[in-house]
Amino acid sequence: MAHIWNDLTEVPADFGPSVVTVGNFDGVHRGHQQVLSQLIRTARLNGAKSVAVTFDPHPAQVHRPESAPELIMGLQDKLDALGELGLDAILVMKYSLELASLTPEEFVEQVLVGALKASHVVIGHDARFGRGNSGDLSTMQALGEKFGFNVQVISEFGSEGYPLHDPEPGEGKNDDGNRRCSSTWVREALRDGDVATAAAVLGRPHRMRGQVVHGAARGRALGFPTANLSSDATGYIPADGIYAGWLVDQAGTRWPAAISVGSNPTFEGVSRQVEAHVIDRPEESADDFDLYDQTVVVEFVARLRGMVAYRGPEALVEQMRLDVVQAHDLLVRR
Repeated sequence: MAHIWNDLTEVPADFGPSVVTVGNFDGVHRGHQQVLSQLIRTARLNGAKSVAVTFDPHPAQVHRPESAPELIMGLQDKLDALGELGLDAILVMKYSLELASLTPEEFVEQVLVGALKASHVVIGHDARFGRGNSGDLSTMQALGEKFGFNVQVISEFGSEGYPLHDPEPGEGKNDDGNRRCSSTWVREALRDGDVATAAAVLGRPHRMRGQVVHGAARGRALGFPTANLSSDATGYIPADGIYAGWLVDQAGTRWPAAISVGSNPTFEGVSRQVEAHVIDRPEESADDFDLYDQTVVVEFVARLRGMVAYRGPEALVEQMRLDVVQAHDLLVRR
């Protein structure tokens, strides 16, 4: 299990040597995983510790909050995903204007060298760091020579043997025409409701995490009770529609689910909601299957259809029955 530090002062004085990389890692997608896998291999070969340095909040939320991208995942899910890769430690630095004011050399000297005793730094070709993003690959290489660490450069395209092809023209393609794995690509896919493409880029289903709260109870009245995520749930909300996926409860039990994202147009809903109807609830507790106040995870596997306003509850109930059957068949097949 990775050590998690929330400040430089928490790093043990005798820690190191280490192999380090720095990034926002929003989504911890396949490109990130490729860099981190190389980092871990390098650390093991050199008898060093593997460390990822990341930031909270996302730098864009500090510098341009009005246009900052919606995050793919919350901090807890990011830490979980990073930890699952086998890192020895994760340093979460509180991002602020003060931190942003450090020059590239100050950042490297204080964080990578002073605190983490870096012997190697693993970065992508387009890495930027330090005040005004003024540091780049050549800067890091020069600082490596000055402070005595090696710089290892790695591509962040799709993992070997698993090309991720995007048929649309655009930037960020490698020589084979495959698109570079990126957080932007994941957001684009989720915005379109294409959770299958998002999962391919992420290397796992997209997820949201939040507390289950009381809603209008319309689903229960129609025979399809749902677990409604609170409005402060973390994770990018996909396009409106009905999805097949999983609900993971507080005990870690995974339940197949039909997930609704939208504003309940049949009932003239107002705010967007994410609610999951658990399929195959245990018969002995079907009537008192209570998830209220639990923090749960909802994973999106496939989009079944868009959101539609039906002519009354009867038509909606009939469609919901079909949705549940389709979701069940899809999830069981997998």
